[in-house]
Amino acid sequence: MKKTFRGGTHPPEFKLTAGKKAERMPEPQVVYIPVSQHIGAAGNVIVAKGDTVKIGQPLTEPEGFVSVPVHASISGTVKNVGSYANPVGRELPTVTIEADGEDALYEGIKENHGWQEASPEQIRERVKNAGLAGMGGAAFPTHVKLSPPKDKPVDTVIINGAECEPYLTSDHRLMLERPDDLIRGAMLVARAVGAAKIIIALENNKPDAFEKLKKAATEFTLVSVEMLPVKYPQGAEKQLINALTGREVPPPPGLPMDVGCLVQNVGSCVAIYEAVRYNRPLIERYVTVTGSGVKKPVNLIAKIGTPFAELVGKAGGYRDNAAKLLMGGPMMGLAQWTDAVPVVKGTSGIVVLNKNDAKLGREQPCIGCGRCVSVCPVFLLPTNIARFSQLEMFDEAERLGASECIECGSCTYICPSKRNLVQHIRFGKASIAAARRKQLQKKTA
Repeated sequence: MKKTFRGGTHPPEFKLTAGKKAERMPEPQVVYIPVSQHIGAAGNVIVAKGDTVKIGQPLTEPEGFVSVPVHASISGTVKNVGSYANPVGRELPTVTIEADGEDALYEGIKENHGWQEASPEQIRERVKNAGLAGMGGAAFPTHVKLSPPKDKPVDTVIINGAECEPYLTSDHRLMLERPDDLIRGAMLVARAVGAAKIIIALENNKPDAFEKLKKAATEFTLVSVEMLPVKYPQGAEKQLINALTGREVPPPPGLPMDVGCLVQNVGSCVAIYEAVRYNRPLIERYVTVTGSGVKKPVNLIAKIGTPFAELVGKAGGYRDNAAKLLMGGPMMGLAQWTDAVPVVKGTSGIVVLNKNDAKLGREQPCIGCGRCVSVCPVFLLPTNIARFSQLEMFDEAERLGASECIECGSCTYICPSKRNLVQHIRFGKASIAAARRKQLQKKTA
């Protein structure tokens, strides 16, 4: 079977930091911990201004099943509980902590003896308590993913190490530097859902990581390591499942579990291992800081809540022609209006582009070339959906499958007229979702 999917693009890789070992950031003096860093309900804040907190101490408690807590990433004093700039583009409730220099660890963080035999229920509970949410960018609560209904059994766990976004190498470095912990985490995922097969998948531009993982996996009969062709968006969940298994995930609300699969990011696997073995919450992560707009691109291990500005400083600071700051890669990343925003659980990279690479300029009229259609991995008509979204004809956009768009950006990348197709579609999707919520509120009122 040809291990790829229909559509997709081949943007330049620009993996400037692939050979650079991750450096640990100095402890920040102040961190800004957003109350919600995941899809689902925000937790209830359980600390107040003036409280002393320790590393790993819960700052919130979950509100419902699709919710996880956030934790202090440093020890110190709570200086504020209020609104602060957030990578999603608006101010959100945030706990601000000022370091006390003591690096005191919360009492609950200690090794669980016999963790290798943890039951599925124990795995899910420890993962939830640790505040884990998808570290590939989607930020979906991990314990929810590990709780498939009984009528949708999972037989295959796919560990996503594709990292197909240009520039980003944080997952690559994690696979090189912590292969054993990654596989331990993958085994815990398989136990939690009762899967009999684990596939670790990465693109063939990472042969060093492939060899490391193959060696680490030799003693585990249910684990295989697969190389995939370099193509964007190879790491998208549905496309990855199709490339590896040939299975087709149904359109929304279809999920991977509908075809017996579960996909986890490599960073999530390491975090799962740390949560189950040590009760260690998600308080730090690998982050690539790169692009033509910084002086010395690097891979870093940074505490959640550290301002972007400090990570950019560790990368040598901005070049004179720096023009655009992104959280994530250039295909799916979110443009930032300030570098005061903090690292969150879904921050895999910070990319700074110069004026030439940012391609700032006006979009031109569609010329009807159809290139966006040929590269769409979800078989949509991006230019038509974008046009209806611009005209606020949301019923028409929905009829054409706007909600199925995975927002990969392939259409925008390939468009010769430089139309911001994915941004228009994203606007349409948000408007459609808002209309649905409004209708639901009317029905339940």
